[in-house]
Amino acid sequence: MAQRRNKIKELVLKEGSVKVSELVKVFQVSEETIRRDLTQLEQEGLLKKNYGGAMLIEKEEKNDNIPPVRQRQNQYSEEKDAIGRRAAELVKDGEIVILDAGSTTWYTARHLKNKNDLTIISNGLNVVDQCSENTTYSVYMLGGKLRRNSMSFVGPQAETELKNYSADYVFLGTSGISLNQGFTSSDLYEAKIKSQMATSGDKIIILADHSKLSKAGLVSFCEFGDIDMLITSELADRAILQQIRQHGVEVIAVPLSVETSNPMAPL
Repeated sequence: MAQRRNKIKELVLKEGSVKVSELVKVFQVSEETIRRDLTQLEQEGLLKKNYGGAMLIEKEEKNDNIPPVRQRQNQYSEEKDAIGRRAAELVKDGEIVILDAGSTTWYTARHLKNKNDLTIISNGLNVVDQCSENTTYSVYMLGGKLRRNSMSFVGPQAETELKNYSADYVFLGTSGISLNQGFTSSDLYEAKIKSQMATSGDKIIILADHSKLSKAGLVSFCEFGDIDMLITSELADRAILQQIRQHGVEVIAVPLSVETSNPMAPL
């Protein structure tokens, strides 16, 4: 059931609308089953049912459940700054880096400034603006449709452009981490971009403050097996981090105390 609904989500995002009769043929189930699926997706806010099918609801202009990216930059700022600093330490001069749009990746971009000759690829205006200050960088902005809430570009154009790139590191934010769903996003458009980014690099790294371990977004964009590392902070629930490690993910929980003797040591 969940797999079928995820496939319907993909079709709605790609086509903009779906018809019950066509979905019945694709999935070989009854009209009643498809209508129940569409009702569930309508309750999730993805689409609006109409006669014979459903149409995509475009929510990118405003989502009351997700604060604007500038506001999110000020939430858990010390923690996000520490996570961003640790992420930036992984990058060497001359490497290629993909950063998605978000508050924690913005902090990563700030700490990349002391690197030279990087190639930066991003769909986030806040990230590109930050990286533009280093004149040794080559900076590439992905195109698409602007989501003002996150100041990011999303859609098929950005996804297609990503297929042309191969990065040393991909840094991704997340709306939530679920032991069942993996890494999730609260926006379907953002989830598709993140998913494509996760196929475009050698090392895929998720950046998440401690609050994300108790949240679940609307849709999964990566499973644990799709990433190499999770960077969070010492505030994160250690029991949950241990379960994530059991999935083969390297986990680094960055200390926040300035007195910590080794700020790079994982818990």
